[in-house]
Amino acid sequence: MKIGFSSEKYRKMQAEHIKERIEQFGGKLYLEFGGKLFDDYHASRVLPGFEPDNKVKMLLELKDKAEIVIAICASDIEKNKVRGDYGITYDLDVLRLIDAFRGYGLYVGSVVITQFAGQSSAESFQQRLEALGIRVYRHYPIAGYPADVEKIVSDEGYGKNEFIETTRPLVVVTAPGPGSGKMATCLSQIYNERKRGVSAGYAKFETFPIWNLPLKHPVNVAYEAATADLNDVNMIDPFHLEAYGVMTVNYNRDVEVFPVLRTLFERVYDGECPYKSPTDMGVNMAGNCIVDDEVCCEASKNEIIRRYFAALCNRTKGLSDGMDVEKIKILMNSVGVTENDRICRKEALARFEETGEPGFALQLPDGTIVTGKTTKLLGAASAALLNALKQLGGINDRIRLLSPAIIEPVQDLKVNHLGGHNPRLHTDEVLVALSISAATNPVAEIAMQQLEKLKGCEAHSTVILSQVDENLMKKLGINLTCEPVYQTKKLYHK
Repeated sequence: MKIGFSSEKYRKMQAEHIKERIEQFGGKLYLEFGGKLFDDYHASRVLPGFEPDNKVKMLLELKDKAEIVIAICASDIEKNKVRGDYGITYDLDVLRLIDAFRGYGLYVGSVVITQFAGQSSAESFQQRLEALGIRVYRHYPIAGYPADVEKIVSDEGYGKNEFIETTRPLVVVTAPGPGSGKMATCLSQIYNERKRGVSAGYAKFETFPIWNLPLKHPVNVAYEAATADLNDVNMIDPFHLEAYGVMTVNYNRDVEVFPVLRTLFERVYDGECPYKSPTDMGVNMAGNCIVDDEVCCEASKNEIIRRYFAALCNRTKGLSDGMDVEKIKILMNSVGVTENDRICRKEALARFEETGEPGFALQLPDGTIVTGKTTKLLGAASAALLNALKQLGGINDRIRLLSPAIIEPVQDLKVNHLGGHNPRLHTDEVLVALSISAATNPVAEIAMQQLEKLKGCEAHSTVILSQVDENLMKKLGINLTCEPVYQTKKLYHK
């Protein structure tokens, strides 16, 4: 896989820039951390060479200076709001985040429950956290937020919030998802710090859009495609252009809210705003660490196509109204690509035309395409996975990695004992069977050793895969797309 981004340069440059921002505000900085910290796979796909946990590794450069505060909105706890990628509720994700930070050796200082208005589930969650030895604070709704600046920046607004005790110069405020109150937490803390005679600053860390890339650069367009369902739009920062005469890229929500933020800052900082534009607030250095722009452009175009197929499938599944489909289609046109540019899709469709059964194609790191067809024993994805492992391991195509004698007992278990209706082996079942065979079959062992080589490969299915198969592809690091149709005409699909 070609590399277009230097992770080593990024971590070093980003850490140094944050240190400079801490000093700018006299030694205390509240840093709003947006996006995914441990698993930023979008960034790793559009910036080849970007490691999914780069942001956390960067924080390790500041380990002795940093502490983490996790914000969660009380109403999200009450509604049992679920993260789409992990399928877990926001309150459980707080526990996951704490474990993950601690696993890296980073200090989690506390959790703040924002918008607290007596919700019983939020109180129960606080009790659970405190029983685990985690400090919890409450921040409350402020009537008229964010327009009534006079009230917000007063003892009746931010002043009513519980002050979060912090001990380190860099306070990273993160959350399970958007709308959790990260920025409000930061500004509340700055107000209350200043009441205590402590000078503290605010900055924002978002990877996308990348402010010092052109507005229509494929990397930034890919971000628009990723957030098409949120109606985010990249735009030139008019405040930065007016202040400095330089064009930078931001997105509509930050630009729209900046006049209000500027007024808030002026109140918090006694009449003086430290920033002249939304871009000024950011500390992102990713744009300076692209080492091969052409590679990143190509990767971003592929990501836009993948987002298009994901939007089509979500519409078919009833998970969206489909408005994002047309928006992403326009974005594809703007960078000069179509769905037909996905090479593995052409091969999968060709297999479908040939057999009349669902087809699957997988593009290996050297560009080789392997396919799979649906049989009585295996689904198309499972067959293609085995063929890919044979190709990567230099195993003769005529050799069977799994004999019917191994597959058929598993089918019997699924159908006759566990009540299943589909006897074909899913991809996870294939790998379990293959791993068992590897104990006595050297060829199967060679195939198992190839699994890591699948990371970053492209794949396409002519039908929507089961959630089991989709999850396995994600775990293997395979970039999967599907045609927006189901294999059967049933109304209920697992």
